[in-house]
Amino acid sequence: MFELRQIGVVESSLADRASAPKQGDEGAPDAWLVVEPEFLTAVAGVRPGDRMVVITWLHRADRTVMRVHPRDDRSNPEQGVFSTRSPDRPNPLGLHEVEVLDVDGLRVHVRPLEAIDGTPVVDLKPVIC
Repeated sequence: MFELRQIGVVESSLADRASAPKQGDEGAPDAWLVVEPEFLTAVAGVRPGDRMVVITWLHRADRTVMRVHPRDDRSNPEQGVFSTRSPDRPNPLGLHEVEVLDVDGLRVHVRPLEAIDGTPVVDLKPVIC
């Protein structure tokens, strides 16, 4: 068994899944990652212009779903969730590549981010090219 720790939360203008684009590059807004105070030293070195992967816990996902129509389009044949980017899956981890716009203490301003307001953040990792 293992444990994930929430390191922060997303602050976004996206209020629900229906208003969120499927991917960040499909019109997702800027958002803030609000890091928990105990992780302040972990933010050291994150700078504007950095490319990061934000790993989230998709807390509104249905963890019982195993098959979906890709992109919620019923004209697409059903597939197993592991061959899709569906948020509904056994372990609903979200992966979001973003650009850091600003860092203000415990707040990291990023774009674009398709995660909805209140989504738990479980990790941040730099993009390695």
